[in-house]
Order: sequence, then structure tokens, then C-alpha cells
Amino acid sequence: MRSLVVALMLFTLGACSGGDADRADNSSSSSSSSSSSVPGQATAPTGDLAAVRIALAEIADLERPTALAVRPDDETLYVTEKPGRVRAVRNGTLDPTPVLDIDEEVGDDGNEQGLLGMAFSPDGSRLYLDFTNPDGDTEVVEYTVEGGAVDAGSARAILTIEQPQPNHNGGALAFGPDGLLYIASGDGGGAGDVGPGHAEGGNGQSTETLLGKLLRIDPTPSGDVPYTIPPGNPFANGGGRPEIFATGLRNPWRFSFDRTTGDLWIGDVGQNEWEEIDFVPAGGGAGDNFGWSRLEGTHGFSGDAPDPTTPPIYEYSHSGTGGCSVTGGYVYRGTAIPDLTGVYVFADYCAGKLQGLTQSGGTATGERFLDANASNITSFGEDGRGELYVLSDTDGLFKIQPA
Repeated sequence: MRSLVVALMLFTLGACSGGDADRADNSSSSSSSSSSSVPGQATAPTGDLAAVRIALAEIADLERPTALAVRPDDETLYVTEKPGRVRAVRNGTLDPTPVLDIDEEVGDDGNEQGLLGMAFSPDGSRLYLDFTNPDGDTEVVEYTVEGGAVDAGSARAILTIEQPQPNHNGGALAFGPDGLLYIASGDGGGAGDVGPGHAEGGNGQSTETLLGKLLRIDPTPSGDVPYTIPPGNPFANGGGRPEIFATGLRNPWRFSFDRTTGDLWIGDVGQNEWEEIDFVPAGGGAGDNFGWSRLEGTHGFSGDAPDPTTPPIYEYSHSGTGGCSVTGGYVYRGTAIPDLTGVYVFADYCAGKLQGLTQSGGTATGERFLDANASNITSFGEDGRGELYVLSDTDGLFKIQPA
């Protein structure tokens, strides 16, 4: 775990109302955004952030898409729709018949509820979904995949998390380079991580709840338990819930692993003022505390900062940016846009502008808007070739391509 770094490098986040053409391609000083140095051995980007020129190509019209996943040796793009459907896009065409429809098992009355996350096992034989049920609680469920088809009758409950309020449900799922399943869990909702259903001092800091955490499990059953605790989890032998991998998160709505380096990137949605991107070098992160609700980004929120704290690699203010809710993305590792190689691509749900962030050795080295926009960006996706996609809550699925 790494101590909070006091010195911050500042990067430009121009006002949302300003023209993209007026923004400097390279980072410069600003009071509205900052980045912190985090020791690590990550591979430096090989592209040229300043030279990146991209456009968005519409692929499919979907109902409130939330996540995209692919299977090994399968060109199909699988996309979740918030009401409770898994759809398939094959050769650029949306299959009219859902791969799986669980709308009767999904509760999506709240804007942050519904079918929220999806991941396939590394061998493609299992599908994992994260959704809120009609009671508003989080469920992670496994399905068997045979011959490219999902067996709807094979559902096996993996994990249930009681949610005290309807917002901050997290929901992202991903298998890490270690072959284990990572699960994003929000702090339980409401505001400020306080009130009914919130531990004293906040769920984000309590090691006795799964809320406000990044969880890590092996979904292989262990006795009567539907999963196995990895021995490397920080509380595998006691002192807290053994499923916990990292603490101090508010609503880690989207996270991803760099397919080349194995580094972990987390977009953690802020409260009133600051949005943050967290970075964990490959092989690290177990036991990290990202600070919520003592901190919002690197800024004091409630109480003293945890010691130690893992600071964000990058943060930006709502003030002057049009931002309200960060949507974490992916590091680009495709071949169609060489200048984008090694760039972490993310966005903000309200601002709608794609942003690129570079790092070297765990320190942010540059940031800029990428001159591409979409409305209400809920998620990003990565295909088997490393090409990236944008999911819009209102407009469907787009592919990032060279301009």
C-alpha cells in the first residue's frame, strides 16, 4: 500500500462549454484537475496522445446499455441492457433475439439499478452477471455457456449484497490477470456514506461490510459456499470480510485491467465536487484503501485521511468542467489507432466528452479531451483485438475509430 502523496501535478480540464479545438493537446496547469504519483512498474505508453484523432461510428441501437464483454475465439460483442437483457452484436448487426432475458429477476426502478455488469470466464464457458433484484439488492449470478449459447436454466447464485439505498450499486465485473473474479461494490447509496445501512465511519472504511469495496473471489464452489476465497486477499485469515480486495470506494462504477500490463484502473464516482481515477500496478492493490469517505479524491470529506491512503492517479472537479460522474474505461491496445496505444480512455456521464490519460511508472504524464463526444456515456468495452467501444445510455453502442 502506498502513502498519500502531497505534491500534485495539475492537468487541464477545460470548461465543458468550451470548444475542443481550443484545448491544448498536452497537459498544463489548472485548478480544476490534478494527478498524483503512484510508485509502480507499469509500461509507458507507446502512442502520441497529442496526435490522437478519433471518431465514433454507430454500431447498434440498444436500450440503456451498461456493459460489453467478449468470449475467447468469438467475434460477437455481448452487451447488457439495463432492463435485464444480454444482446449480441455479430458482424456489426444486432441480433433481434436476446442471448438471455432475465427482466423478471431484475429490479430497475432506480436510475442506478438494473442489469449493471457482465464478464465471461477466461475460458468462455461461464457467464457472470451483476444486477439488482426487485428488492433492490445486488446479485451476482453464474450461467453456463455451451456452443455459444447461454443456458438460462443453469443460473447459480454466487453472491448477494443487501443494498440500503437504491443508488451506488457499483456493478462492474471483470476477471483479472490472476484468473479471479473482481466485483465492484458501491457504498450503499444515499449521500455521504451515512445513515441507515451505513456503518459508523462509513461503509467505505468498514471492513465488516462488502459495500464500498472492490471484491475478489474465485467463483469455484468451496464446500457449501458458492465461491472460494483467494488466499492473497487481505482478510482471508480474519480481520474483515474475506471477499474484500480493496476498501475506501464510493461507487466504483467501471473498472478494467490493461490487457498488456495487467494494471488495474478504477473510475470512482465522487460526491459533490471531485471525480477520481485510481491506478494499481499489476500484482498490487490487495489491502489498498482509496480513502472514501474520509476523502473525496485527495480532498478532505469526513474525518482524517486513512493512513496509509492510495491516492488517485488523476482527479477532476465538477467546477468548470460540466462533469458529474466519471465513467471509467480502458487502456487502448488495439491496432487501428496507433497514436492511442497505451492511452487510458474514459469519460464523464454528464460532460459526454471522451478523455485520454497517459501514465508512466504509475505517474500521470498527460491528459486531454479526444475531440469525440457521446451523450450520457455509461460504459466502455473492449473486443478481442483491443479495439474500444462506447456505450451511451440514450444512443446505443459506438466504436472508437480513427478520424
